[in-house]
Amino acid sequence: MIPDPSQRFPLPHTERTVFLKPHITADNIEVGDYTYFDDPNDATAFERENVLYAFGPEKLIIGKFCALATGTRFIMAGANHPTAGVSTFPFTIFGGTWAEETMDIITSIPSKGDTVVGNDVWFGYNTLIMPGVTIGDGAIVATGSVVTTDVPPYTIVGGNPAKPVKQRYPDEDIARLLAAAWWNWPLDVITENVRTIMAGTPHDIEKIAVANGLL
Repeated sequence: MIPDPSQRFPLPHTERTVFLKPHITADNIEVGDYTYFDDPNDATAFERENVLYAFGPEKLIIGKFCALATGTRFIMAGANHPTAGVSTFPFTIFGGTWAEETMDIITSIPSKGDTVVGNDVWFGYNTLIMPGVTIGDGAIVATGSVVTTDVPPYTIVGGNPAKPVKQRYPDEDIARLLAAAWWNWPLDVITENVRTIMAGTPHDIEKIAVANGLL
């Protein structure tokens, strides 16, 4: 039996773990199939409690097969304050004359752009992702990390600010994995080779992709 990515609660014994995609209603959040979020209090509140300050046009885009532990949070570009002058206080948001006099200041703040997470990314407990960051496929974000800059594919980062701890594979193997892109394989091919995906090598993944005409 293959799990249905449209299931809101894929584990029959608990509601603390959810496939995120069926719970997303906001236009500025996109989540791929099988990406899950775990939270003991209310995992269904992800887009309200864990995507913060999403006031602007910037998007949060998360790929397929990602694992988001409890406390994974994304700060969006709407959190930015003006820094061109003396005060960083956001007078504009309180409306009235303050807004009329300062709207152009707020709208001229440079945007850091969309926050983009690749596929098969693992976020440890209580990780914080800052606006406009791109996290590559296969990356791992260690528990308690604050990610302020882009994370290359298949790289482990940790700390505050998060810095590379190590690359999971040599460059040539990472190239194999990115080219094979197992997360885009047909579901029956993924299922047939799930053991190899979990425990095999980049070379094994490449061979499966070639054998199935996927590379």
